[in-house]
Amino acid sequence: MERMVGTVVRGIRAPIIRSGDNLAKIAADSVLAAAESEGFKLQNRDIVAVTESVVARAQNNYVSVDDIAADVKAKLKGGTIGVIFPILSRNRFAICLRGIAKGAKKVVLMLSYPSDEVGNHLLSWDALDEKGIDPYRDVLTLKQFRELFGVVVHPFTGVDYVEYYSQIVRDAGAEVEVIFANDCRAILSYTKNVLTCDIHTRERSKRLLKAAGAEIVLGMDDIMTSPVNGSGYNEQYGLLGSNKATEDKLKLFPRESQVFVDALAKELNTRTGKNIEVMVYGDGAFKDPMGKIWELADPVVSPAYTEGLSGKPNELKMKYLADNDFADLSGDALKSAIKDSIRSKEADLKGSMASEGTTPRRLTDLIGSLCDLTSGSGDKGTPIILVQGYFDNYISE
Repeated sequence: MERMVGTVVRGIRAPIIRSGDNLAKIAADSVLAAAESEGFKLQNRDIVAVTESVVARAQNNYVSVDDIAADVKAKLKGGTIGVIFPILSRNRFAICLRGIAKGAKKVVLMLSYPSDEVGNHLLSWDALDEKGIDPYRDVLTLKQFRELFGVVVHPFTGVDYVEYYSQIVRDAGAEVEVIFANDCRAILSYTKNVLTCDIHTRERSKRLLKAAGAEIVLGMDDIMTSPVNGSGYNEQYGLLGSNKATEDKLKLFPRESQVFVDALAKELNTRTGKNIEVMVYGDGAFKDPMGKIWELADPVVSPAYTEGLSGKPNELKMKYLADNDFADLSGDALKSAIKDSIRSKEADLKGSMASEGTTPRRLTDLIGSLCDLTSGSGDKGTPIILVQGYFDNYISE
């Protein structure tokens, strides 16, 4: 009988992961137990993906507010610090801000507008148009912002992030001044020591600030890159990708993720005899059309993966073939012609009209987004995702 199922994605339940756990063994145990329970078989090129959260937990990769404060004070000299382009997130940035503020005497908080980098909106574009404000050129003080727009709360959380972040700084014992701008260099009218908190544009911000005369320029990826008083750390990403653990502690993005990926791949191969791909995934990269958030608050979707997950899809657009090359065919003749095209497709279809409309993204970004949507961020209890048949196509039997 002809095969009727393509890609299958399963959320795999696992024990609650604690610091020091052998996560590679736990993940393999969980996948194999699920296979036995549900009656499916593991195959070559299946994908086992593990969320970055449990990898970091197993590593005990945590830092405290005081750890952050000590690192910020040492690296930014403890005076007036410009903190620019933070995302609007109680989970992602609020605890970071507490630590930053504890390491400074004054924080000049510069918020991008109308939205942050990942799509959380302070304002609507319509509100800017109504007031005649050009966010690419206009720098607003807090007084000007309030006079123009009043108190604006986030539609999903009900939080006035301007006041929320300001109060965090005050509670940490620092003075706060808030401005609104989208040119990173605007902060230099207030201070020459800058911590730029953007994620995906941080290198450009650093470059522009240094060229414009900033004295100290650091990013979130430069804070907590080594242990402070025995804390966790991430030598590559620092505070980027961190999440709130408690009111005083953050879980960092996992470090040495490739070591874990390789260990799990070896464990699975030893126990199944199959060559199974493995990856660590964080935030997916997709946009919510209603809330306008595009999700990717982590520095990358996947910090580590096996070699078989490198590259991009190389796919033909079946509807293009059906509507163009084989428009005069139908039924079995059409099926046969399309299958022949897939069998004989070039190794690199870049530039081919027959591949136009296929998703031009890296495999790890696509698969990681799929995994993030499957596992969710709440109480599903499935920090491990098994993807089967991802590399199959219409001719796979």
